Order: sequence, then C-alpha cells, then structure tokens
Amino acid sequence: MMDWRRFLLLGLFLGFLLNSGISMPAQEDEPHIHVIVNMVQLNVAVTDTKGNYITGLRPEDFAVTEDGIKEKIATFAEGNEPARRTGDLASEPNKPVPGDQLRQPGKQGPQDDLSPDLGTLVAGANVFILFDTSNYMYRGFVFAQDAIAEFIRSLDTADKIAFYSYSRDLLRAASLTPDRSEVLRGVRTTVAGDDAALYNCLLLTVKDAARFTGRKVVVVFSNGPDNASMVPPEDVAELAQSTGIPIYMISTRTAQLDPISTAVFGRMAAATGGKAYFAKTWKDERDAFASIKNDLAHLYSLAYYPQANPNRGWRAINVKLTGERVKKYNIRTRNGYRPQPTRFSEPSPPASFSQTMPQ
Repeated sequence: MMDWRRFLLLGLFLGFLLNSGISMPAQEDEPHIHVIVNMVQLNVAVTDTKGNYITGLRPEDFAVTEDGIKEKIATFAEGNEPARRTGDLASEPNKPVPGDQLRQPGKQGPQDDLSPDLGTLVAGANVFILFDTSNYMYRGFVFAQDAIAEFIRSLDTADKIAFYSYSRDLLRAASLTPDRSEVLRGVRTTVAGDDAALYNCLLLTVKDAARFTGRKVVVVFSNGPDNASMVPPEDVAELAQSTGIPIYMISTRTAQLDPISTAVFGRMAAATGGKAYFAKTWKDERDAFASIKNDLAHLYSLAYYPQANPNRGWRAINVKLTGERVKKYNIRTRNGYRPQPTRFSEPSPPASFSQTMPQ
C-alpha cells in the first residue's frame, strides 16, 4: 500500500510541474555561443620608394606578428595565382594546395581543430564595386559609368565581380558572378537619385563581401560626401579590417572639396590595406581604376593559423620584410582586427579554442 501511495504522490508532483510552466534544465541541443578559429588572411602590397611593385618574394621574406606573437605563414600566393602551402613551395613551387588536404584527421595539431578558409586556395578575387548614384552624380554620370565598365572589362578572368549602387539606399544591381555581361548590364541600368548614405551602404557591402571566402575587395566610386548615413565611418572601417577586406576609394573633386570626407576616405583605405584616390578629371578616374587593377594583380596573399592569444579585443597585426635587401621596401596591409563571437548549436569546442578569427 505504501509503494502505491508513493507512486501516486510522484505522479501528482510531475503533473504539477507540467501544468505550472516550470521549465526543466536545458538540454544539449540548446544553442551555445563559442567561436571558430579560422586562418587569418592578409593581402599585402610591397613597393619600392618609387611606388614600383616588388615581385618574386617568398614566404621566408615575410615576418608576421599578432599582438607581438610570431605567426607561421600557412599558405602563400602572389597575384592571382592559387594559394599554396608554404611547405609545398620548397618541394613543388607550382603545385596548388588541394582543399581536401588541409584537414588531416587522426593527426594532432591545428588542422584537426581549426576551420580553414578554403577560399584562400582559389585564384582570383571577389571584387565588390559600389557606385555613387546620389544627386551628387547628376554631372558626368555617363562618364563615370564608362570608367567603371572599362574597369570591369579589364579585371582578370579569374576574378568574380558584384556591382552595387547607392544613394539613400543600397541597390544590389548584380550579385557576385564571373559573367561580365551581367555586371555591365547592372552598370548601365543605374540612374542618379537621392541623398548619399555612403557609410550605411558601404557597411552593407562589406557584410555581403564577408560572406564569401577567399580574397575580396571593395572598390568605391564616390562623387561627394556622405549626407544621409546613420552609421559612423569608424564602424565600417573596423568591420572591413576584422573581415580582411581592403577598401579602395575613388573620390572626385567634388568629394575632395569636403576636408572631412577627404580625411575619412584616406584613413579608411589605409587602415584596411586599400588605397584612396582623389581625381580632378574623368581621365584621373580612369587612371585610378587602372591603378587598382594593377594593385590587385600584385598583392601577396598570406594566411596563418594564429597562435594562442587571450586577447578578446583589438589585435594588432604587423607584417615586415626580413633580410638586408628588403628593408628599403614599403608594405601596405590591414593593421589588425577584432575577433567576433559565433552562435550555433553544436557541442562546445575544447576549452583551448576560445577565440574567433576572421576569414
């Protein structure tokens, strides 16, 4: 009789819990916030004192540190060639790295636990073009379209291109594609419009570009200052730095007349590893696009698996050249990034991997 009463009391208690809405302890399928450690990718330009590109450098010519911690270069490429393992360069200099060889199950080390950015192994770049179609562009609109179209045709066949335009809102006229005709149609359908929300739309463009692996750059054509954004340019620059996306700014004389825009454009380009151009004529704009195309063809792509680093805030990246003969050369690349948390519903990673890296 006693056992029967105990079972009855237990049943009543469980029924009370269910009807009262008291939740049971969280199960294993609850989402966790943790991070994935990926390769950090750098686009590096090396020039001499006259601005000429230095070609033919090797991984051993570069020294990379993150917060002062020496990093080992994992993959390396020059220009639009496919990235290769640094270990493969010594034995087979022209052999691309197969993506399925980056992970080596059963071995201890970073390749078992780190998530490699397989896009770094692909030749070419993802180029996002952002065109100012605000009311600043009423004068010379067709000339700007011609300069952009010429730039699109000139890019390497391995490159993929997306074309966006902006005034107060962002228009995604052509998604990322290798089809030049589709992108050119997007250019020709643009029309001049409203006020200029440059930084709002540039932030959205950087977010779109960050979704893709491999080399990616944003090229902005602006004919005037921003007069409608809610987003500060510092936020845009930090996101571009943290996702490894150089920003190239082509600004016309109209934009250059605003000293604030001139300073912001210059700082944003320098911080992300891109360049800023201030063109006085339409010919200067064509020359600026040609310079960007030349720059993309001469960038070195370096990637590394970061060493353990407890810093959850801003991490400084420093790239130098080694050896006496290269000390006189100049280097341009992004100067750091901020790790971003990732949320997903998988078992938590080992405690040692408590940080995230941009692709």
